[in-house]
Formats: sequence, structure tokens, C-alpha cells
Amino acid sequence: MKVSEKVVQSLKTLVETQQLQVGDRLPAERKLCEQLGVSRSSLREAIQQLVSQGMLYSRMGAGNYLQQLPQHWSQQQIVQPISHLMDEDPAYRFDVQEARLILEGGCAWHAATRATPEDLANIRRCYDKISHFQALADDHQAAKADAEFHLAIAEASHNLVLIQMMRSLFDLLEYNVVLGRRKVYTEHNRYDQLRDQHFQVMHAIEQRDPEAARQAVCGHIEYVIEQVRAIDEADARRQRASRLNRISL
Repeated sequence: MKVSEKVVQSLKTLVETQQLQVGDRLPAERKLCEQLGVSRSSLREAIQQLVSQGMLYSRMGAGNYLQQLPQHWSQQQIVQPISHLMDEDPAYRFDVQEARLILEGGCAWHAATRATPEDLANIRRCYDKISHFQALADDHQAAKADAEFHLAIAEASHNLVLIQMMRSLFDLLEYNVVLGRRKVYTEHNRYDQLRDQHFQVMHAIEQRDPEAARQAVCGHIEYVIEQVRAIDEADARRQRASRLNRISL
């Protein structure tokens, strides 16, 4: 990774940690160089990248300002391109699920060893929100709560890199959850299974069992992969049968 790309990531992290809002001015370049431990040339190159991507804008002689929050940047730079790939190649979403296996398995493992009482309360709160919105048949809010549950586990890992990766991919995670829920949550017995899987993940973290937590979250994601694939195959068979019927008529 180029130095400027590392500085880009550092700038986005700084925006989040300092809770800057759209329209806020970034610290002066000299101060940023000191905070990030980088040269002015690397900083300027990184700023220019973020300006070209639409996250920052510069005013001549007045500094650099935040134009979009990092999560909006994630939506434009990550979610939209990948969602297009999913639309063009539905099998691509399985690559996203496989990536989740790798990332979230590590998050759950570390969460089981490092979660604070506040972290555990937040994970349980997100778990309860999923059930609450599911009972109201509010699929949009249920999907958001589902994604927040997984993000809460990442935050409980207290690994800054894992947290940053999960936050930057939150929009993609929510989009992926929505796709899975449209297929898997259509039958009540599947919802019960998925609810139990979420509980097993939470319980393993609460019991401070890292390997059980890792296996539970990976088992949950693998179950969704298998169910979605089976549903896709059944849909394909029905479509082939429908075409054959039309031909025979």
C-alpha cells in the first residue's frame, strides 16, 4: 500500500474519531502532519485523493472541509459498485459472504476475550432489536438491526483495524443482510433458526468462549450461504420447468 493510501485511511479514521460533521474544517496541514506522523507531500496527495472522491473539498487559502461523511463515502465507493456486480452476477454475493466468514470469525473470537460489560449490553440490545422489528414485520429496520448486531460484535473485539474495516463496510453488510433476509427469512421456521444462531453467537461471547463464538458466527453465515444457494437452485428449476411447459404448449 502506498504511503498516500495509508494517509487516506488515517484521515478517514481521524474524521470518525473526532466526530467531524459535513462542513467542518479539517485541522491545519501542519497539525495534521504532526498528528498522523507524515510528510506534507504525502498528506497533500492523500487530501487530493479524497477531494477527487468527493469526501473533501478545498477552499483556496481557507483550508480543507468535509463534504461527505466516511459512511457516505463507503456507500459510493464500495456498496454501489459491488451492488452492481451482485445485480449482474448474483453469485458474487457468495464472495461477500465468504469475506464475512474471514472477517467476522476473527471479530467474534476477539470479542469473547475482550468485551466489556457495556459491549455485552450493546450486543444484547441489538439482538433484542432484531426480534422486535421482526415481530412488527418491519423488514428494513430488522435488517439494519441485524447488521448492527454484527457491527457491535466487531466493536467488542477492541481491534481498531477490524472495527474500522467493519464500519467502512457497514453499508455493504446491511445490503448483504437485506439480500439474505429476502430469501431466508420468508419462512417462519428459518427465522427461528436464524434467531437461535444469533443467540448462540451472543451466548458464546457472554460465556467468554472465543472458539465457540467463532464457530457460531461462521456457522450462521455458512447456513445463510447454503439456504440462499438452495433457494436460488429451486427458483432456477421452476423457471426451467416453466419454459419447458410453454414450449410444450
